[in-house]
Amino acid sequence: MVTRVPPPSAQPRSRLRTLLASGAAALALAAGSIVPGMPLGAAPQQAQAADNGKTTLTVAVAQSVDSLSPFLAQRLMSTSVHRLMYDFLTNYDAKDNHTIPGLATKWEPSADKLTWTYTIRSNSKWSDGQQATAEDAAWTFNKMMTDEGAATANGSFVANFRKVTAPSPDKLVIELKEPQATMAALDVPIVPKHVWEKVGDFSKFNNDTKFPIVGNGPFILTDYKVDQYVKLKANKNFWRGAPKFDELVFKTYKDQDAAVAALRKGEVSFVAGAPALTPAQAASLKGDKNIKVNEGPGRRFFALATNPGAQTKDGKKFGNGNKALLDQKVRQALFLSVDRKTIIDKVFQGHAVEGQGYIPPRYGDYFWQPSDSQTLAYDPARAAKLLDQAGYKLKGDHRVGKDGKPLDLRILCHATDPNDKAIGKYLKEWWGKLGIGLKVDCLDDVSVPWYAGEYDLAFDGWSVNPDPDFVLGIHTCSALPAKAKESAATDNFICDKTYDELYKKQLAEYDPVKRADTVKQMESWLYDSGYMNIIAYPNAVEAYRTDQIKSITTMPEAAGNIYGQDGYWSWWSAVPTADGKSGSVSDSGGDSTGVVIGIVVAVVVLAGGGFLITRRRRTTAEDRE
Repeated sequence: MVTRVPPPSAQPRSRLRTLLASGAAALALAAGSIVPGMPLGAAPQQAQAADNGKTTLTVAVAQSVDSLSPFLAQRLMSTSVHRLMYDFLTNYDAKDNHTIPGLATKWEPSADKLTWTYTIRSNSKWSDGQQATAEDAAWTFNKMMTDEGAATANGSFVANFRKVTAPSPDKLVIELKEPQATMAALDVPIVPKHVWEKVGDFSKFNNDTKFPIVGNGPFILTDYKVDQYVKLKANKNFWRGAPKFDELVFKTYKDQDAAVAALRKGEVSFVAGAPALTPAQAASLKGDKNIKVNEGPGRRFFALATNPGAQTKDGKKFGNGNKALLDQKVRQALFLSVDRKTIIDKVFQGHAVEGQGYIPPRYGDYFWQPSDSQTLAYDPARAAKLLDQAGYKLKGDHRVGKDGKPLDLRILCHATDPNDKAIGKYLKEWWGKLGIGLKVDCLDDVSVPWYAGEYDLAFDGWSVNPDPDFVLGIHTCSALPAKAKESAATDNFICDKTYDELYKKQLAEYDPVKRADTVKQMESWLYDSGYMNIIAYPNAVEAYRTDQIKSITTMPEAAGNIYGQDGYWSWWSAVPTADGKSGSVSDSGGDSTGVVIGIVVAVVVLAGGGFLITRRRRTTAEDRE
């Protein structure tokens, strides 16, 4: 389970980071040397109880849940909740992202590495009292292998599986068609077979009809109302240890400025922004008593993506993307006229680093930088020459193609993302000087035109996991939709044989160094193609009240982010101060009053919630983990 969606955020779409040797860790294949660990060391303190005797931690969010089904969910908000509800076979250590046991205590490959045997722990139970076994894991993977609806969110992880069996309650065996380097990084929530085998249509079931929802993670989901709240209670029987709070509530906020104000008033305890605090918000909070601003390199990138021509898996074309963008010279010309330094300085105001390769510098093993001769640095003069070569000559103040039509483009913008809007103004100015018209379409929900292929460019972004396979896979031909305008794993309809071959090569390579080299070749191809222009790696900028949160784990622990982690460490580890505030959450939406220790993650405001399956993605700046 990764958390995808462009500028969304994308997942994101958002950060920078110290270089970590985390990629190779995700490929830790010698399972015998891996032992369970507690990456968090804070000792719990007793929080002041609410009137009902329970302590509650409230997380105010602005991003809608796209689905409570782990087979469908792709937004960061949803996948973060699923990390709390369900265990995965493996997890990532909070200290340095290396792979550690989850539901599986160890994993071992056969000599040819085509058969993997996982030992399933005996001390994990579903919240209804039944034992979690290898059969649950086998059923989960088999359902994804045989049901297209169940493969919606994470189908790429099982595409290479030949057979999955559970010969005993504690043994899971996965047979592969070809070697697969991600076998220690299968980010897929394991669900209880005895509950989910009753589901009919997986493409429509949103897991929101019966509460509490049966799970085996650190929290159990007890209630949910669209665009109002998600309520969870601590799983006292969680094998790694119970969370410090009795209840966890994600409450919807419609305004991140209101969330910041609530932080000042002490009504909430933590605010992350959309997906980060704006420079103005962060600056205004610094120096406030009992408030600490946390800033660390993020795991997201912020990018411009072009529509290369929407198509289905069988090659059927659809949408109305500008055909000028089928020309690599035009795409590169656009990116040569983007001043990344100005964007970093003026828009992010230093809270980001200039973008280069597809993988953020946080993941040092996979981080790639273009050579000097390859770099598409800000160069309007060179951009103008490329446009001339592509047949778009300047007539008056406008570029005109051979067909006599002016070169006018559209870019999808997230209405609630101030960065999209600010950068859109710069692009309009820069491209205007080249003679290119630009219409900035700022929408509350960009998924409709995006899936329909009715756009030219879009603000894009994804959160990247320690193992980058997922975000690489969304640009393969196999990720294209089966039908026009249908929800699919693809990001921007990219389909290229050269890229696909590199993808297969990296997936089959067990040697970490060799695999990283192939991944970098893929990044180089994406860069040269002009399909993806990585503008920035935004920092994770957050703030919290030190008089309400005694301790909370960042990831990485040394200098990392709190919200949107590759795991459940922050919420599972959060320790309230002895005099932490308490209260209750009503069933009504709106701003937060009467919240308990509130943690606000004001991601991106999404108008109109609910579970529109065909509109699940691309609605925030950070939809994929």
